[in-house]
Amino acid sequence: MQINKTIALSLLAAWATQPTMAAKKQRAKADTSRPNVIMIVADDLGYGDLECYGAKNVETPNVNRLAAEGVRFTDCHAAASTSTPSRYSLLTGEYPWRRPGTDVAPGNAAMIIKPEQFTIADMFRSQGYATCAIGKWHLGLGDRTGEQDWNAPLPASPADIGFDNHYIMAATADRVPCVIIEDGMVANYDESAPIDVNYYHNFEGEPTAREHPELCYNLRSSHGHDQAIVNGIGRIGYMKGGGKALWKDENIADSITGYAVNYIKQHADRPFFMYFATNDVHVPRFPHERFRGKSGMGLRGDAIVQFDWSVGEIMSTLERLGIADNTIILLTSDNGPVTDDGYVDRADELLNGHSPQGPWRSGKYSAYEGGTAVPVIVRWKAGGVKAGATSEALFSHIDLLASFGSLINARIPKGAAVDSKNRISTLLGNDRTDRPYVIGMANNHVLSVRTKQWKYIEPNDGAKTIGWAATLNGERVETGNSPQPQLYDMQKDIKEEHNVALENAQTVFDLQNVLRRERAK
Repeated sequence: MQINKTIALSLLAAWATQPTMAAKKQRAKADTSRPNVIMIVADDLGYGDLECYGAKNVETPNVNRLAAEGVRFTDCHAAASTSTPSRYSLLTGEYPWRRPGTDVAPGNAAMIIKPEQFTIADMFRSQGYATCAIGKWHLGLGDRTGEQDWNAPLPASPADIGFDNHYIMAATADRVPCVIIEDGMVANYDESAPIDVNYYHNFEGEPTAREHPELCYNLRSSHGHDQAIVNGIGRIGYMKGGGKALWKDENIADSITGYAVNYIKQHADRPFFMYFATNDVHVPRFPHERFRGKSGMGLRGDAIVQFDWSVGEIMSTLERLGIADNTIILLTSDNGPVTDDGYVDRADELLNGHSPQGPWRSGKYSAYEGGTAVPVIVRWKAGGVKAGATSEALFSHIDLLASFGSLINARIPKGAAVDSKNRISTLLGNDRTDRPYVIGMANNHVLSVRTKQWKYIEPNDGAKTIGWAATLNGERVETGNSPQPQLYDMQKDIKEEHNVALENAQTVFDLQNVLRRERAK
């Protein structure tokens, strides 16, 4: 079995530089008021996709171990049911519907988080932390949409919003440009193959997946994703050039994990914040061959196994360096799951009883719970997080910025992170108090309010299912749209099957007022 040479060398280097026992003991006494923080954010990983959350047909031993050594949350929510707005909120502490332009971004979008905004990376850096972003970005690059010069340093990048270093996918795996950006420039840039990107028209002489599906030798499109062809896979958007800078999908996990391992080694003696955002299990799913056939659920299941491997590499690196106990690892996903999201990978056909969304209704894109209900696991031995704990507390990604800020005694500027609240005690498993409510945003901007007992979805005249061919469990993804107000008693009706709005007019009124007041802020 072949492993990327660069990654192999980096892993060998990691093994060769194991610290002495004295160094391990010294690091173990590190200041717990400034622990390292690693935020692992999976992509489209459903609540039910991990073994410790009830997954079938796929084993995730490293995530299982993380849960066994920390606290596992069962009622945590992303701020949106799609990637860009969810990540925007996670990094800024602001709901995405407050800021125009936070919808799912094209690959040539300008920076969505502006340099003047205060981010979670700014917060950590203000307290002397080294900061880095690794993996999927999908929050725009450059200062003007569609006008980036991918052959030169970008005028705006994560460096402008608090990240000392970044090694990121320009957008997401199914969108061009299919290159890694390292500290503001295309990594492994090939001068012989200058890069051009366009989301409106193709470049002369460049084949497309729509016209030449036979050239898609790795994965064929099931719907959409039929424009530029890179690595034998159709993409969204048109691109030419790239040469040796173009990624191979099967090596993405190795590449970003290897960078993360090296970063941890280089910063073992200084507090650091790492935003590690994997490509798994977003489409196109094309894991490395050493993970093929490991799940029994085809490429999607094998991508979950690959994700678990990445988690294990980070955990073992921390342990070798003697800094695992005083490192907070928070593992989550950006939104709910989807099975067929544009490629013929048999994800629906091979589920065999597996439920990606777990007990919830629907998934990615939806206003139902499956759109925003996500796994969350937190481990921090030095901070007293109880091993093997489970928390049923209602929690939201929106509170991560303020919570970590409280932990490290950071000062958040007035007017920044307006929706983020300090709930660090809940995050560390010491307090089971529910958030009064969480707000979620569906793909079409429909808002919902969830309390511990109730789920309210505001009226919308849109279609009942997603307008394109996205499926979950073999059926079109449900949007959650209804022209009538929807109210569900989550204590009795976790599947959101019985609308009880008419019988509970006061509750509907109260939750409508929550949205009215939030929008008025």
